[in-house]
Amino acid sequence: MLTQAPPRKAAERLAVDIRRMIIEMSGSPNGVHIGGSMSIADLLAVLYGEVLRQPADEGPPDDRDYLILSKGQACAALYAALAATGTISEAECASYAEQGSRLAGHPMKRLPGVEFSTGSLGHGLSLGLGVALAGRRYGHDKRAFVILGDGELQEGSNWEAAMAAAHHGADNLTAVVDRNSWQISGRTEDCMSLEPLTDKWAGFGWRVLTVDGHDHNQIRAAFNAPVEPGRPTAVIARTIKARGVPGLHDTKKSHSATLDEAARRLALAALAGERA
Repeated sequence: MLTQAPPRKAAERLAVDIRRMIIEMSGSPNGVHIGGSMSIADLLAVLYGEVLRQPADEGPPDDRDYLILSKGQACAALYAALAATGTISEAECASYAEQGSRLAGHPMKRLPGVEFSTGSLGHGLSLGLGVALAGRRYGHDKRAFVILGDGELQEGSNWEAAMAAAHHGADNLTAVVDRNSWQISGRTEDCMSLEPLTDKWAGFGWRVLTVDGHDHNQIRAAFNAPVEPGRPTAVIARTIKARGVPGLHDTKKSHSATLDEAARRLALAALAGERA
């Protein structure tokens, strides 16, 4: 007997739940990549709340979309999104990065909703291109979304994939760049300049859309924009690392951190105040 899927939460509610769970997971002694997880919370909320079809290994492969988190260090946000949408339990999030947990410090394929094990940076876009081309080859109606870190774009393999995607006209592929302007060593522009980033993607033959990565209206407009035949899409999302977290907002030290109970309470209060 077929069961009806539960109704989706609105993206705004999902974003609140995702941020809250990231903060709750940040008590892990192994540390959480709070900065890069918080910066993609709104992107994931719109994707899981409104855009992705059957996003968690549900249904046949020709009838669902794929999300690949190339910047695997931000997996706390992915786990929170999977919990907020009922793919895993919220209680399981308490086991983040513990010995034997399914919720490893980088996403592993053993978890429902994780398409590929990622975190070795620079590979996600090639995986997404493979999914997109396979879907087209077999006549499947699917889209592949790949969330990339901006520092990750310093890996040359991304640009090989970008060149190939444009050459093959993979218009069912969307690269989403989390442009929070930080990487583990500091500001991206100080480590290895990425700008003019829009021009780079366009130069490889991609359609490029730039959005405020915390504005749901701009995000949904970009993800729902009609496909431009023969051209993959790059969404450059301008975001803030560790957005809204006291003491970590837009800082390098948010890259990986453990928050004690007092810091978690303060962060949750700040997030609640932001919603008020």
